[in-house]
Amino acid sequence: MVFGGNDPTGGAGICADIETIISLGCHPTPVITVLTVQDTRNVQDLLLVDPKQVLAQAKAILDDMEVSVFKIGVIGSVETAIVLHRVLSCYPDIPVVLDPVLSAGGGAELANITLIEAIKNLLLPFTTILTPNSMEIRQLAPEGDTFNACAMAILESGCKYVLITGGHEPTDSVTNSLYGNNHLLDTFHWPRLSNNYHGSGCTLASAIAALLAQGYDIHAASPISAIFQAQNYVWRALEAGYQVGNGQMLPNRLFWATSTRH
Repeated sequence: MVFGGNDPTGGAGICADIETIISLGCHPTPVITVLTVQDTRNVQDLLLVDPKQVLAQAKAILDDMEVSVFKIGVIGSVETAIVLHRVLSCYPDIPVVLDPVLSAGGGAELANITLIEAIKNLLLPFTTILTPNSMEIRQLAPEGDTFNACAMAILESGCKYVLITGGHEPTDSVTNSLYGNNHLLDTFHWPRLSNNYHGSGCTLASAIAALLAQGYDIHAASPISAIFQAQNYVWRALEAGYQVGNGQMLPNRLFWATSTRH
């Protein structure tokens, strides 16, 4: 079950989640939290869905289907965070993949300080794995002066694993770091691609969710773990990315099934 916002570009949000989850062999049940006005450059406006309707969407599916994993993206409001807390409290055995989407790729704010605090207090204790980029982890754990310190602060909240992605860092290659059990578990190094991409974070979190739903371990021997396989899938989708607007490129999440890149 995916909680997230609709992106009319088709590049991020619910569209990205659906494409990724289907591509990796699972069935998505999308619950809309926010409608957005955006293009491939930035978000212009957020239109919040009534939290009662968010709950109603989720309840209708949970009463009818067996859900294997929850994936959470854009939340939109503290009230919706409270609704998500209620859902997760009722289903504590279902793994949770939380992508803390705090700002758009173009820089528009998607979560204020109050919502960030709600995420930390209400949702992190139920989170199996958090997937922040390097900017988001600094916002979530401003007390930390290193990524290691930031990750430890998040793990103290009850979150089981943290995967910090390094795409925004000024390094030759992209280094992603996985933390759990109060220490650094693994680092993953990927060749840096030359373009900027819209929806890469959504794709990564949904890929992890789809693989967890199929029984992959989060952290096994690297080549067979959900974390490694998800990163490999995302890198290949970005490598096959395509340009349809005037801003960021879009990942080709069906790269394995298409003979062209669009």
